[in-house]
Amino acid sequence: MITSNWTGERRTPAAVSFKMKRSGFSFELPENLIAQFPPAERGRSRLMVLDRSRRTRLHRMTADLPELLEPGSLLVFNNSRVRRARLYGRSALTGGRAAFLLLNKTDLLSWRVMAQRAKRRRPGSRYLFEDGVEGEITGTEGAFRLLRFNRPIDDEWLDRYGHIPLPPYIKREDLPSDGDRYQTVYAGPPGSAAAPTAGLHFTGELLSRLEAAGMEHVFITLHVGLGTFLPVRTENIEDHRMHEEYFSIDEAAAGRIERAKAGGRRIVAVGTTSVRTLESAWQTPPGGGPGSLRRGAGTTSIFIYPGRRFNVVDALFTNFHTPESTLLMLAAAFAGRDFILESYAEAVREGYRFFSYGDAMLIL
Repeated sequence: MITSNWTGERRTPAAVSFKMKRSGFSFELPENLIAQFPPAERGRSRLMVLDRSRRTRLHRMTADLPELLEPGSLLVFNNSRVRRARLYGRSALTGGRAAFLLLNKTDLLSWRVMAQRAKRRRPGSRYLFEDGVEGEITGTEGAFRLLRFNRPIDDEWLDRYGHIPLPPYIKREDLPSDGDRYQTVYAGPPGSAAAPTAGLHFTGELLSRLEAAGMEHVFITLHVGLGTFLPVRTENIEDHRMHEEYFSIDEAAAGRIERAKAGGRRIVAVGTTSVRTLESAWQTPPGGGPGSLRRGAGTTSIFIYPGRRFNVVDALFTNFHTPESTLLMLAAAFAGRDFILESYAEAVREGYRFFSYGDAMLIL
């Protein structure tokens, strides 16, 4: 008998294997449900609450979160700050507009970038930016380009001349208000090329109410990059390879997470990036016994899809994700593919707002 490997709890026996298809994580979404703007007030979004054991759903608001979590729960937030990583320049040859998304530095002057109309951005092409900055394409890495500037580009310069890197399904230019709303209220070290969007629902008031209700929280860091938002292009999802992303967990946060885990308290990951950081850093001793979190900085290319065992995370607060994405596959691994897709279908029927500026889901 073959048991399903679509859920996080059951796996296919080792003697039998089959491939999970990308198309198995597709769903129909009316375009009008893709949120183009944040809610009028931060923290006033709808919240679908999923109970994995009972396979039930409730419709609440994000402001209700203190009533929905057990006292003693520990919430884990990703505090990475979004860079103003989108640059607009002009071709030095034609004067035509060119757009780049800065991903990460490769040396003092060079960045790995995603380029709009990438096939036109060939090595040797030069571009002019604000404040006398010039850049030249010096190499290619598949779909990516290496862009070398005539002087170092730092976060102070990006804050002045860069743009908020809104995702492509938001069909508009960034506005001054996005500088605040596409950033968490607790953002710390800069480095992300996209927001850890689950955190966008939290306000200082909500964090205070959670604390007053007996919940704790800690901050870890994962700088969001290609590993999080690059689409799955392989039909067999096991063939997809994640790009590495930088993460960091300090001693204080690791200790609090370990003590909560040892005490049987619920670990609530806020966002898929928090899940990937925690599960990447968890270490289980070869001979058994209590596990621990690796301290300090590291990189992860972990890809979590159905069949994966979760070692740290007991509950997940997340947004509604794009079809066939690694983020949806992670949520399906946590809650079960069928239950997640049924819940997404209900969200569509109920008119929930989807993606970065959309509504939220709490999976218990």
